[in-house]
Amino acid sequence: MAIDKKEVSSWFKELQNDICAKLEKLDGKAAFGTDEWNREDGGGGITRIIETGALIEKGGVNFSEVHGKVPENMLETLEIDQDSTENSTFFATGVSIVLHPNNPMMPIIHMNIRYLEICDKDSISSNWFGGGIDLSPHYIFKEDARGFHQMLKETCDRHDKGYYPTFKKWADDYFYIKHRNETRGVGGIFFDRLSETKESSIDSLFAFVKDVGAVFFPIYEQLANRRRNEEYSDNELNWQALRRGRYTEFNLIYDRGTKFGLETGGRVESILMSLPPQSKWTYNHSPPDGSPEDITLKQLRKNIDWISPD
Repeated sequence: MAIDKKEVSSWFKELQNDICAKLEKLDGKAAFGTDEWNREDGGGGITRIIETGALIEKGGVNFSEVHGKVPENMLETLEIDQDSTENSTFFATGVSIVLHPNNPMMPIIHMNIRYLEICDKDSISSNWFGGGIDLSPHYIFKEDARGFHQMLKETCDRHDKGYYPTFKKWADDYFYIKHRNETRGVGGIFFDRLSETKESSIDSLFAFVKDVGAVFFPIYEQLANRRRNEEYSDNELNWQALRRGRYTEFNLIYDRGTKFGLETGGRVESILMSLPPQSKWTYNHSPPDGSPEDITLKQLRKNIDWISPD
């Protein structure tokens, strides 16, 4: 159950630096701005934002390491059964990424990996890893979805053959806009509260989370090289704005990380960096039957096997 939390935090911070450097090179125009912040009750973080690039219209790569006395609402939000918070402390660290591209043929991509522990006096009472990667295309290209899921499956399979099907279903269920009856995108993997068991040590879980973090850039680089130079018109930009609206709806209504951050006194600017630069809502919009937009809408469903051939 014991793990060096500073080692975990240090690796997350190094991952932020590595991904930002690679994204700047891939974008070729814009550079990340750095905003270091401190949390009054303990800890802080580094928010890094990139805007108006050649590839990325707006993106953020956040690192945080926060700690302190456990607030009552944190235990309620995390549904942790603890008799008293008087002597309880918490430590949480992680990296969160959201990239909104200029080209509507490129997808929105999101990754979050995190570690949290709750301590009672001087001993850890609970600790776990969580995270995942998901893709929200404005236009769904099956070859992109297939390649994305294949890379995630290969990453999962190196650690446990049961991870991909379990975490893929979890993503389908989690990234679901209930009031629209549609998924946010083509899913990916999502996992939470991965804690030590007889089969998996906490160190082996950390190794898995490292591999998830490491596969992010190769995934995005592949998508960027395939789609960044495709032609588009005002019609595709209008659709992109509408799909960004769906992304906004999910993040503000359903996303646990957003709600957890806002309810526990998190830094608002860093939490809301995930939102797109512009969004659009058109009353009762319905794309023409058989259009690329209509075809995309019809594929925003749970439990699609993206890897197997048609």
